[in-house]
Amino acid sequence: MSKLIRKRVEEDQDNHERWLVSYADFITLLFAFFVVMYSISSIEIGKYKQLTNSIGTAFSGDGSSGVNQTSTEKGLGSKGVTESNSSIIKPLPLSHLYTEKMRRERDSMAKTGLEVSNKLAPMINEGKIQVIQTSRGIRIDIQDNLLFSAGSAELSPAANAIISEIVPLIKDNQRKIQVEGHTDNIPIHNAMFYSNWELSAVRASSVVRLLSYLGISEKRLSATGLGASQPISENETELGRAKNRRVSIIITYEVPTQEDTSNVITPSPTALSQTNQAITQKILPK
Repeated sequence: MSKLIRKRVEEDQDNHERWLVSYADFITLLFAFFVVMYSISSIEIGKYKQLTNSIGTAFSGDGSSGVNQTSTEKGLGSKGVTESNSSIIKPLPLSHLYTEKMRRERDSMAKTGLEVSNKLAPMINEGKIQVIQTSRGIRIDIQDNLLFSAGSAELSPAANAIISEIVPLIKDNQRKIQVEGHTDNIPIHNAMFYSNWELSAVRASSVVRLLSYLGISEKRLSATGLGASQPISENETELGRAKNRRVSIIITYEVPTQEDTSNVITPSPTALSQTNQAITQKILPK
């Protein structure tokens, strides 16, 4: 019996084919590795077409992807995906054109703002008017005492002269014009206006009516009364309240922008010297 056990032990020690087990394990793992790599590198035609169509639609914005079945199948041929990628890239210039159009419009509006600022330079230097380029467009803030009497929505004689200086600069384009009325936070209650909301709304409407009378198309105009809801200065001082009592004329962008910017546009250095004294006397009543 002991001889039999010794013989089996000797046979086990002399087994030279045990390496086949490790080799088989290695081959199995290597095969699994290549299967995984192949599955990752392979392209499913249906999903690839859907992807290219979605990307093309997103960039073109017109519901057409710019990638058809023929170009997709060619892209998957002997040349790989080169032709398909070029089809996807085709709509990209539209995004570039949009950005370029927005840049040109901002430059054009900045030029318009500078023209308005130069035209109204005397009152801008006195702090009675401010021209600002915002994310909405060009905003012209005019203090209420240049346009109205205290607590009134009836335009003063000077208002016609001020608005008449602005109209020729904004009349020829087709951009929308929004007129906003603003007040301070001191409540008003008289026979004509129950609150600052009514006062600001009627004042904005009065300016819109004058713009329309001077030749601005009614389709471009709108009026909004905001009361004391959007102050630009503190209401604790008389100077701050005077800044908040204003009418804002906003020439809006044709192409909306996401940029949240606000830049004050000041007159050029030569604007004051070139301004005729007679124009200043006409605008500012004695």
